[in-house]
Amino acid sequence: MMNKEIVCIGCPQGCRLTVTIEEGKVTKVTGNTCGRGVEYAQTECLNPTRTVTTTVSIKNAIYALLPVRTSKPIPKDLVIKCVQYLSRIELEAPVMAGEVVVEKIFGTEADIIATKNLEAL
Repeated sequence: MMNKEIVCIGCPQGCRLTVTIEEGKVTKVTGNTCGRGVEYAQTECLNPTRTVTTTVSIKNAIYALLPVRTSKPIPKDLVIKCVQYLSRIELEAPVMAGEVVVEKIFGTEADIIATKNLEAL
C-alpha cells in the first residue's frame, strides 16, 4: 500500500488529495470537494496525461511562429519529446486554426493542431 499526495487541477478549487494505491489500483481518494477529484486522482496516479501547447516555425507569414496544441492529452512522459520534435518543425503559410499539422504524434491518438489562422504574405 502506498499513499500519494497530489493537488487536483480538475476544477479551480485545487484540493489537496491523498490517494491510496494498492496493487496498481487507486483504492481510496480523500480531500476532494467535488467528483472530479476522484477521476483526476485515478488518471494522475495511474496514467498521467497532459495537453501540450507550444509554437512551431512558419514561413511566409506575418509572424515567425504559429501556436499549436495537442488535440487531446498525451502521456506525460512524451511531453518533452513532443516539444523537442515540434521545435524542429517548419510549416508554410497559409495555415488555418484547427488544421492538423502533425497527425497522431508518436503513435498516440492526439494530432497537433494550429490554434491561429496565419495567412500567406
